[in-house]
Amino acid sequence: MPVPSSGAVRPAAVSARGWGWRHAGRSTPAVHGLDLEIQPGERVLLLGPSGAGKSTLLHALAGVLGDEDDDADETGSLLIDGAVPRDFRGRESRGRAGLMQQDPETQVVLSRLGDDVAFGAENLAVPREEIWARVHEAIDDVGLAAFPLDHPTSALSGGQKQRLALAGILAMRPGLILLDEPTANLDPAGVLEVRDAVERCLDKTGATLVVVEHRVSVWKDLVDRIVVLQPGSSSEPAVLLDGPPDTVLEQARDMLAAAGVWVPGYVPATRGRMSAGGSELLLEAQDVAVSRERPRRRGFKTIPPVPVQDGLNAQVLAGQALTITGPNGAGKSTFALTLAGLLAPVSGTVSAGVGLAAGAGSNPYGWKAQQLISRIGTVFQEPEHQFVTGRVLDELMFGPKHLGHGQERVDELLERLRLTHLVDANPYTLSGGEKRRLSVATVLAAHPKVLVLDEPTFGQDANTWAELASFLSELLDAGTAVVSVTHDEEFTAVLGGTEMRLDARAGRGVRQEAGAA
Repeated sequence: MPVPSSGAVRPAAVSARGWGWRHAGRSTPAVHGLDLEIQPGERVLLLGPSGAGKSTLLHALAGVLGDEDDDADETGSLLIDGAVPRDFRGRESRGRAGLMQQDPETQVVLSRLGDDVAFGAENLAVPREEIWARVHEAIDDVGLAAFPLDHPTSALSGGQKQRLALAGILAMRPGLILLDEPTANLDPAGVLEVRDAVERCLDKTGATLVVVEHRVSVWKDLVDRIVVLQPGSSSEPAVLLDGPPDTVLEQARDMLAAAGVWVPGYVPATRGRMSAGGSELLLEAQDVAVSRERPRRRGFKTIPPVPVQDGLNAQVLAGQALTITGPNGAGKSTFALTLAGLLAPVSGTVSAGVGLAAGAGSNPYGWKAQQLISRIGTVFQEPEHQFVTGRVLDELMFGPKHLGHGQERVDELLERLRLTHLVDANPYTLSGGEKRRLSVATVLAAHPKVLVLDEPTFGQDANTWAELASFLSELLDAGTAVVSVTHDEEFTAVLGGTEMRLDARAGRGVRQEAGAA
């Protein structure tokens, strides 16, 4: 373990003795019987299948679990430095743990980049001159130094917001750093930037690290231990495996793969395409420029937004996949939302084919909500942005009820996407992977002809990844068009079709020619 520099903090110790947590409204615990000791300065990679309680444990360590959950049930003890995390209210204890959550949108507090990074340190009463030194250092560490401090946080991509959240945590200098899928929405270069930024911070400060990540290879060489959790049960202990990374991976590779862990070199088998797809044109983008900004008024003039991409051309065909790839900030999600009829093009046109339009008009952006959801279903990058009820089954039935469909499709989706045991759960208490599968299921329940997915494999273990990829392949065979924004090369290969790469250069997007995946 590297010797920390003069910027060191007091690393935290973690102790769990028979600890468990059951969310309100759930019949089984998210975590049960957890016995775990983490020494000050240790670096731990936390693995396990989707739903094993990894995020629940991180939230508990951050002291943010259960404040408003009166019906939840906690057993055993979970301590940081001998104290209950929720009791860290005094100035000396505040900031001992810094949590980066799966959804960076929930951690953006202020409208300017520099102010947002400084927010945590300001709340810890760090002297002003030291705050801004930390802010500059943290922003540089996570690869956002190209942006000015007054850059709008709303103009950042999802991946850039993820780095922003990490910078805010690094500026706090916590003794315990908790990272929940920190690289899930990043391009390959961004993954390495964030991992290296974490490593530099740990080397400087000596802080303790607990990181949750499904893919082992990114963090294996940075951590001291791998701890594998299994889903909560009244009869089995929470910890399935615990040991040095190489030992765990060598001795239990098959067991880990069977549990859904992405061990290095492992890609789960999927049910491939049965047909080559159709040829009916459903959507077409012609010379499109895209932006999330709105036009601005200046006197009597309307100032159009500056596009993040322009000159984009694409076709969405029935039974075929279109995969949009490229670095963070290149406008992938913005283009996908424009194709889906949720954003208006800055210029150019997005038009629906005759079969998809079916009397609704050729401009998807002009369709009414009911016309849109029955034709184009969109799964957002942040699953919680789609939830409108407090129960998983009600969430799935919401679309079909408004469209006059029955429950047959809902039952199938619950089974295929491994959500049957969660029908009575609150969607907001699900794990990150479960939320993602539910968001996909709610869209599919409306039988859309075009499915637009933004980072669909985010938060999935290998088993649920394979099930989702296989299910989407079957939808393609049945004639549904699938448009995906993803950094997942294996997922792109499984779906086949056309890959469209957007390249960001000097703050502007330049389209590369689409090619066969």
